Amino acid sequence: MKKLLLLVFLMLILISAATISTSKPDAMHTMEGTWELQSFYNYDGDKVDTVKLIDGYRQVKMYYNGSVMWSRTDPNDTIGRFGYGRYHITDRDLVEDIEYGDYSMMRALQTLRNFTFELILTDSTYSQITLDEDGNRTFAENYKRID
Repeated sequence: MKKLLLLVFLMLILISAATISTSKPDAMHTMEGTWELQSFYNYDGDKVDTVKLIDGYRQVKMYYNGSVMWSRTDPNDTIGRFGYGRYHITDRDLVEDIEYGDYSMMRALQTLRNFTFELILTDSTYSQITLDEDGNRTFAENYKRID
């Protein structure tokens, strides 16, 4: 009986040690949530210009369960903008496949529906960066998490 108890005790110690020493891999940041546009970047070679939003301009994106929806209000444009579609991310890219949107978006979707961006993602911010055909950065939208 003592041997059995000793064996059970040793097994519990080994299991506890294995659980403590096993580290979990770092989880990939998630896009799920609501994000608000903070600024734009324009790239020109090594030069980066930050463009702040004008008063009254607001753009919000929501990512949930593989779906993306965005909405924009621009005080210089009397027509609001919106779009809806599917998205997925990799360790480097954000891919959005827009299915429908406002009238102007639907006209644009006749030529291009799939948008691939370089993605820089943290828990509270992300940047979606447009690349030219040579892989050089040209433009970025910079968001912060608001939910």
